[in-house]
Amino acid sequence: GAGRGGKLGTVKDNANFKVEDDVSALRKALEGLGTTEKTLIEVLTQRSNAQRQLIAKAYEKTTGRTLVADLKGDTHGDFEDLLVALVTPPGVYDSQEVIGAIKGPGTTESILTEIFASRSNKQIIALSEAYLAKTGRSVIHDLRSEVSGDYGKALLILAEVQHHIFYCNALYEAGEKKWGTDEGKFIDILCHRSVPQLRQTLVEYKNISKKNLQESIESEMSGDLENLLVAVVKCVMSTPAYFAEMLYKSMKGVGTTESILTRILVSRSEVDLMDIRAEYKRLYGHSLYSQIESDVSGCYGDTLKRLCGQD
Repeated sequence: GAGRGGKLGTVKDNANFKVEDDVSALRKALEGLGTTEKTLIEVLTQRSNAQRQLIAKAYEKTTGRTLVADLKGDTHGDFEDLLVALVTPPGVYDSQEVIGAIKGPGTTESILTEIFASRSNKQIIALSEAYLAKTGRSVIHDLRSEVSGDYGKALLILAEVQHHIFYCNALYEAGEKKWGTDEGKFIDILCHRSVPQLRQTLVEYKNISKKNLQESIESEMSGDLENLLVAVVKCVMSTPAYFAEMLYKSMKGVGTTESILTRILVSRSEVDLMDIRAEYKRLYGHSLYSQIESDVSGCYGDTLKRLCGQD
């Protein structure tokens, strides 16, 4: 994993950071006649999340208004969502995405899958703490009441990550013959995981069974459970490749899924966005930057491009 400040992210602490200067620049941009979007983009994409938190604190102290409220008042649509996401602490942001996915008519399983399959233990703990602070309930409690079936069970195991460590010998006890028929085994092995062990498990599984684990899951399962377990396998093999594929799918074909672009670029910008860029290029033959440039325009596109950075 990346060290402090995320060596493999595109966004790092800004060395010349002066909180007062940023606050006055943002005030000028937001309080004057017409909003100066260029300043908002410049300041917010070129500071780390920790620095943005200091800006938000000082902004509120100086103006008596929250930065989030002023951004919401002066921008709109995808651009607004992106700026608000940038000034939100990562654990809080993840918790908001999960709350949004759980509440409302029908649960948005794809968002839950993406977050719980890809986040580290530390990130899931931060999400859980923020969720509890916001709702007064544990995320486990709400998932249990809102998400049912084998998918729900698997998701709960991923969400309860801080409560257990499990070793993967269940795989061998299951014996390859029984593999695939027993969904519980799949869930156990994939979700009670430590990444190095699981990588090893995937290699050995392929040696035993000629099929790789992803193919087995795809042939034995369907729907949300299949999507979740495949996402877990992909993230174990390479989280950056998993996100590169998600980004590609969110832009290819007709229309762009902006909410996915926003969530991935914001949440990975200090974690592994450099690696995601490299994987994107390897998998699709062109840069993520050029894809964003051709698919997304306006202030929203400009902000995404600043977060992504060019090769």
